[in-house]
Amino acid sequence: MALAAGISLFAGACDNSMKGDARPHAGVARAHRLPIHGIDVSKWQGTIDWSAVKAAGTKFAYIKSTEGGDHIDSKFYENWNNAARAGVPRGAYHFVFWCRPAEEQAEWFRRNVPADPNALPPVLDAEWNGFSKNCPKKLPREQALQMMQTILKAMEEHTGKRPIIYTDITFHEDVLEGAFNDYPYWIRSTAAEPHTRYKSRRYTFWQFTTTGRVPGIKGDVDRNAFYGSEDEWKTFMATHCEPRDINRLQRVGLCVK
Repeated sequence: MALAAGISLFAGACDNSMKGDARPHAGVARAHRLPIHGIDVSKWQGTIDWSAVKAAGTKFAYIKSTEGGDHIDSKFYENWNNAARAGVPRGAYHFVFWCRPAEEQAEWFRRNVPADPNALPPVLDAEWNGFSKNCPKKLPREQALQMMQTILKAMEEHTGKRPIIYTDITFHEDVLEGAFNDYPYWIRSTAAEPHTRYKSRRYTFWQFTTTGRVPGIKGDVDRNAFYGSEDEWKTFMATHCEPRDINRLQRVGLCVK
């Protein structure tokens, strides 16, 4: 019943009418009108029918790869390979564990994530680990930024692509306001437009719901939208760079078509 309501509320938006939301929120209605939609997944989505995901109009997928310095998502390689076979552009994301040295996390990512030239830019998922009994604390801002810089540098060296930073409202307020402005951002805002929740932050990707419905996936899945037009998406896919930053980044050897 909730699924049907979610689909009917936003049906006909671009090519995304096959998708829905178990709990649609009017505050993010504009996200449904953006033309380029994708998902992010981990082991919690179970076994995914990637052909059905592709047929539903999914333009990209970010797949959890690693966490901290000793954990790899149990579905990573399965999702990584099957998404590629189905023709869904995919990238890997690493979840930062603040109680593990950044150098160990960088090495863990390098060891476990293929440096696939066809993959999307990698993502560094930066949130507080408040859910973890083993790491409940918040680090000082400068220490957190230093750790992120170490991992971001390693990701770029490993993949040859400028990483994307994923974050939520709390971590952005505590740590990221005014920081890493030369990186693209993927931000979570599930009840309001991003500009009302993030101070002076331009985004490339917007995670607008965690209760999405997409054919090929059982239950909830995070849904995301790219900020721009289909032409801007083509530029992103051709260069693996934020389209608004290409001229600047080409000067440092990135975004080469």
